[in-house]
Amino acid sequence: MTRIVAGTAKGHILRVPSSGTRPTSEKAREAVFSRLDHRGFIADGEVLDLFAGSGALGLEAKSRGARAVVLVESEGPAVSIIRDNAARAHLDVTVVRMKAEKYLSQEPNYRFDAVFVDPPYRYTEAQITKVLEGLAPHVAADAVVVVERDSSSPEPSWPEGWELDDSRRYGTATLWTAQRSADAQ
Repeated sequence: MTRIVAGTAKGHILRVPSSGTRPTSEKAREAVFSRLDHRGFIADGEVLDLFAGSGALGLEAKSRGARAVVLVESEGPAVSIIRDNAARAHLDVTVVRMKAEKYLSQEPNYRFDAVFVDPPYRYTEAQITKVLEGLAPHVAADAVVVVERDSSSPEPSWPEGWELDDSRRYGTATLWTAQRSADAQ
């Protein structure tokens, strides 16, 4: 069972697509959001959730006080579930049905403070690097990005201007957190 851990929608149970997604565990979400909350990236911030799946990360951010949340997902059934989860939790978010790469190729509408990148495990390192490289025009000067991968995967190749801040393993997943470096600002 996947549920929102904290905030205005705390305890709300989220529906999860029947196949093709693996929601971030509650333990991992609680840990990463505690760190990001403490550092001021979520409350009143703008958050992007790429490869949104069930919407657990983006909806958690909105529940915790993010000003704007955009969830990007390419699979139709998952998009329907995200919209349903948001409506049932009374969370006002923007859901975009589109591939992450296409979304990032468009003119930015926001300068996101925090970005979650949780692609399917089948994504290659080259594909992930391309997504990370596409973030630059879409993020604030001091933005943070969290990448979730299978623990057997290597650390992402961070584009110029990003520095690894933290990495933690939660079961079969590892979450890497990177921040824009001072010279990228």
